[in-house]
This record gives sequence, structure tokens and C-alpha cells, in this order.
Amino acid sequence: MKKVRITQIRSGIGRPQDQKDTLVALGLRKMHQSVEVDMDNPSKAGMVKKVAHLLKIEEI
Repeated sequence: MKKVRITQIRSGIGRPQDQKDTLVALGLRKMHQSVEVDMDNPSKAGMVKKVAHLLKIEEI
């Protein structure tokens, strides 16, 4: 099982609503908040890819 730690490093302000919703769905509500995500699930992997420009991604 592949897990990654994602940290929000850029703000969702001024971004399209679907990107803001994706950040919330990933569990990111504040700047510099980190969550661990399983990348085995294709839907989670797609969400991370969609907002990758706002995140720092580290493999665990």
C-alpha cells in the first residue's frame, strides 16, 4: 500500500471552486496542514494530481 503525506503550501483563494472543493475533500482546511493519503485508490490519486500545484507531496 503506497501512502503519501500531502501538505498544502499554496492558498485556495482565487482558485476555481472545484479545486477548493478538492482540497476540502482531501482533508486540507488550512495552510501548512498535512494529511496522509493512500494512493492505491484511483479517486484519491486523481484528486491529488488535480491540485498538485498547491501541495507538497512526500512519500512515506
